[in-house]
Amino acid sequence: MTSKIIFTIGMMLWLIVRIPYQREQKQNTIIDDRKSTQEKVVRLLLLIGILFLPLIYVLSPWLNFANYHLPIWANGLGIGTLVLSLWLFWRSHHDLGKNWSSTLQIREGHTLTTSGVYQNIRHPMYASVLLLCIAQALLLPNLIAGLSGFIGFSIAYATRVDREEMLLSSFGDEYEAYRQRTKRLVPYLF
Repeated sequence: MTSKIIFTIGMMLWLIVRIPYQREQKQNTIIDDRKSTQEKVVRLLLLIGILFLPLIYVLSPWLNFANYHLPIWANGLGIGTLVLSLWLFWRSHHDLGKNWSSTLQIREGHTLTTSGVYQNIRHPMYASVLLLCIAQALLLPNLIAGLSGFIGFSIAYATRVDREEMLLSSFGDEYEAYRQRTKRLVPYLF
């Protein structure tokens, strides 16, 4: 029960991190919008896997038939992973500042962010979501609620990351040089 509460608090903090950036985003003029029906479906699948199914599990017994057992140390590892995920999620937003967008958009005055957590990885927000999915599996020992985040993340990663590299068309050689010296998700690895 404690791990359910910790995960729920983590999800609330996750949502709170975005509030000031969403407000600021609305004030910026969009100059290149690549939002599509596919994009909306992918975002919905991610929400179902990371938010809705875990909340159903936390708030009701409906998914208990799919529970599995984890050793007690998994809770500690899950908490640590959740904290790291929250920090990286916040830091990604902070480092992007006005350049942040929840969808595939370039805004007026958009600059290429290559400092902070973006110094070593191009997609730290995706890395934070991957860490959240790991924490979800460790804190919610349920085959549906615990693992559904990985399904949503996998679909989002497979369909969005290459499209997010649209920055190449906006920043040309500067982005290509940045791409050559950084990794996508994990510094120095991949």
